[in-house]
Amino acid sequence: MEIETRDIERIVRQVMAAMEQQGTIAGGAYPPAPGITAPRGDNGVFERVEDAIDAAWAAGRVWAFHYKVEDRRRVIEAIRVMARENARTLAQMVRDETGMGRVEDKVEKHLAVADKTPGVECLTTDAISGDGGLMIEEYAPFGVIGAITPSTNPTETVIHNTISMIAGGNSVVFNVHPGAKKCCAFCLQLLNKTIVENGGPANLITMQRDPTMDAVNKMTSSPKIRLMVGTGGMGMVNALLRSGKKTIGAGAGNPPVIVDDTADVKLAARELYWGASFDNNLFCFAEKEVFVMEASADGLIRGLVEQGAYLLTPAETEAIVKLALIQKDGKYEVNKKWVGKDAGLFLQAIGVSGHENTRLLICDVPKCHPYVMVEQLMPVLPIVRCRTFDECIQCSVEAEQGNRHTSSIFSTNVYNMTKFGKEIETTIYVKNGATLRGLGIGGEGHTTMTIAGPTGEGLTCARSFTRRRRCMLAEGGLRII
Repeated sequence: MEIETRDIERIVRQVMAAMEQQGTIAGGAYPPAPGITAPRGDNGVFERVEDAIDAAWAAGRVWAFHYKVEDRRRVIEAIRVMARENARTLAQMVRDETGMGRVEDKVEKHLAVADKTPGVECLTTDAISGDGGLMIEEYAPFGVIGAITPSTNPTETVIHNTISMIAGGNSVVFNVHPGAKKCCAFCLQLLNKTIVENGGPANLITMQRDPTMDAVNKMTSSPKIRLMVGTGGMGMVNALLRSGKKTIGAGAGNPPVIVDDTADVKLAARELYWGASFDNNLFCFAEKEVFVMEASADGLIRGLVEQGAYLLTPAETEAIVKLALIQKDGKYEVNKKWVGKDAGLFLQAIGVSGHENTRLLICDVPKCHPYVMVEQLMPVLPIVRCRTFDECIQCSVEAEQGNRHTSSIFSTNVYNMTKFGKEIETTIYVKNGATLRGLGIGGEGHTTMTIAGPTGEGLTCARSFTRRRRCMLAEGGLRII
């Protein structure tokens, strides 16, 4: 059997990485990880967060000093292959453990992050050459990143963050949501095996087997972790921002949709049905409420029903409010037991039978209705009638609540599209399409599971998890003119 040169290089790198992490290599062209013997875990899963941090720190040193950008590219391509091959397995595991969403939609999400999460290709170098010398600016790693992930898109976020963060030259310690710890551990172990089998260092990504808030506190206080990344609710993001550690925060959203009097209501109905029902509306950027001008309202509702949506009566709407929302101190919050559940289960629970395969519930409600103002993460889409376009904008801004996350509009009026975009200020703004398209699912652009609206990075990629560094060669160096 012939062994190609690249195979020999991969084997040598794998052996060298293992030796350095065990502290058996000293000296050489690059510094080893000094003063530490990397703890041994279960393919990246550790019982203590301290060991997970130490192992990721040791692996990160190896990754940064002994691997080239082309090595990162090769490992990431192997991760993409692994993620595609295991998309259905992971989707089923997530559904089984969390009890949320739809398997077929979760498969599509896993394929999206595998195929459309950018790797090293977005780490471009800028150069300026002049009489004063040569200047280059490049994207360098932070080091170890602490990443908090949600239960709504657990393994999808782990895969996306892994690709983006190791492409930037970093290692990662995850603290996953406790409600998805088993599927995340399985996914992380698959990723680690893939990295090692393709010549990368062991423990480049790690996690504590049983995630806790104490582990998060230890991550934020550890000097080995240089950057925190939080994907989930605003409470978690704000806590990380207060930690004193540099933070990239991807918080909550309550995305409004406007359908004006110039809209193609059949298109709007088709796209809204797809987007709002996708994975039972678990995406934070999915359509959560619609503000429609009176001239288009009846046509939109009729079109949604034709697509397969179930129009709730006022009595049924209020029955589901009592089921899915909890009133506390005069305010409503989500009943977590119903997050991401099938629409048919809602109907069954309020005594409506024969609609087990229904994907989306719609209701005609006033603008002050709790469904409008609460980010519910359920396949229930409230529709609010408005007299004017300006009223649609005002209601949308109030419902979005300053999250600056996602919004969309269905219109053929360029002025209306422009005005709403300026007023709403969201990170993602989609025109005449489901908000899924704004994330590259059925649309252009890359996919991410970490949409950093609160801290301004936007749709994150490898570049988001790097430091901008400048290198200057003075005295006209390297110029030939």
